[in-house]
Amino acid sequence: MQQTELCKTEIPRIMEVSKVVDEGKNQKSFFFKGNIMSKPGQFIMVWIPGLDEKPMAVSYHNKNEFAFTSQAIGKFTNALENIKKGNKLGIRGPYGSSFPLKNNACVVAGGVGLSSVSTLIDALHNPLIIYGARTKDHLIYLKRFKNKNLKITTDDGSFGRKGYNTAILDEVLSKNKKIKVVYTCGPEIMMKKVLDICNKHKVECQASVERFMACGFGICGKCMVNDRIVCIDGPIFNSKQLSKMSEFGNFARLKSGRKVTIQEYHGNHT
Repeated sequence: MQQTELCKTEIPRIMEVSKVVDEGKNQKSFFFKGNIMSKPGQFIMVWIPGLDEKPMAVSYHNKNEFAFTSQAIGKFTNALENIKKGNKLGIRGPYGSSFPLKNNACVVAGGVGLSSVSTLIDALHNPLIIYGARTKDHLIYLKRFKNKNLKITTDDGSFGRKGYNTAILDEVLSKNKKIKVVYTCGPEIMMKKVLDICNKHKVECQASVERFMACGFGICGKCMVNDRIVCIDGPIFNSKQLSKMSEFGNFARLKSGRKVTIQEYHGNHT
C-alpha cells in the first residue's frame, strides 16, 4: 500500500477512519492509515464536517498509522462517539512543540491526559509512569502499558492505590534522587500541583497545556496563557515558563475569548 505522508497545512485532509478502539468509559481511539510525521506531544486539528474542529493529541503513531483518543464530555466529543470505521474526518497538522526526550524520567498523567503523553512513553527508556483517574472504568491503555513501570491511583480506590497521583509523585521524588525530569498532562489543577512538587524537589517539569484552539497556528489568540500562545509556543512548557505564567492553574478563555476561572472553563469546555 502506498504510504501517505501528511504535512502541516491550514486545509484539513479528509481521511477515512480505519479502526475505532474502545479504551475506557466514554473514551475511544480513532485510527487512520498514513504517516503524520508527528513528534511526542504534538497535536492535530480534527474536523467533523458541519459541526466544529478541535485539537487532539496524537496518541498512537508509527510509520503506517496514527490515532487520537477522545473522551465524550461535550457536543463535539459526543459526536465523535457516533463515528465508525469507514466514516471520514478532516485532519490537519501536526502542530505545536514536542517533548524533549530525556533519561531518568517520570511521567504523571491524569484521566484521558495519558493520551497526550502516550507516544512520549513509547519513545522514552523505561520511565516511571504515575497514572490516576476517577475510577477503574476511566483508566485507559492498561494493556498497552502493562509491561511498563506503572503506578496507578483511582479517586475511589476501585483500582490501584486510593487517592491522587500527585501524592505518589511527592513520595517518589522524596526518595528517588535519580529522577531528573517529570513529564505531565491531565487536569490543569493536577498539573499545577505537579509543578509545585517538582519545584519543591528541584526537578525539571515539562507539561502539556490544554486550551481552546480555533486555528492551531497562532492567529485567533484564544489559547493565550498570559503572553504565551499555546498552539505555537506550546503545548509543551517547561518549569521556568510555567512558573512565570500566573494564569496556569487559575484562568483560561472560553470559545468566545472571555477569560474565566479554570473551573468554569472546564465546566463549559466541549
